[in-house]
Amino acid sequence: MVADFATQVGEGLVYVIGEGRTIYGYVVFYPRKDHIHLENVAVWPEHTGKGLGGQLIAFVEDEARRNGFATVELYTNRKMFENLSMYPKLGYVELDRWTEDGFERVFFRKNVSQPQSV
Repeated sequence: MVADFATQVGEGLVYVIGEGRTIYGYVVFYPRKDHIHLENVAVWPEHTGKGLGGQLIAFVEDEARRNGFATVELYTNRKMFENLSMYPKLGYVELDRWTEDGFERVFFRKNVSQPQSV
């Protein structure tokens, strides 16, 4: 990974989920051309399985709509098998696969122009 996390925090690109001073997870996203790029979503292992990752992704999608973006795009590593099955369940469509910066990446996009019904 080549992200400069300290810079991202300073630029206000990192959003956390937690309670009080305890952080359970975070998400990093920002505008890129005509879409929102979801760069990273993570939940601490002791808090997985509680829907927090889904809440973080839903937050990104809501922010995209609020800021006039119709799509959210992301990529994951080809070896992250859980992600490869999770993103389609959340409405993301696989766009392509290629090696970039030495990583085998899988690219996804979701149209978020309308809120999803629950």
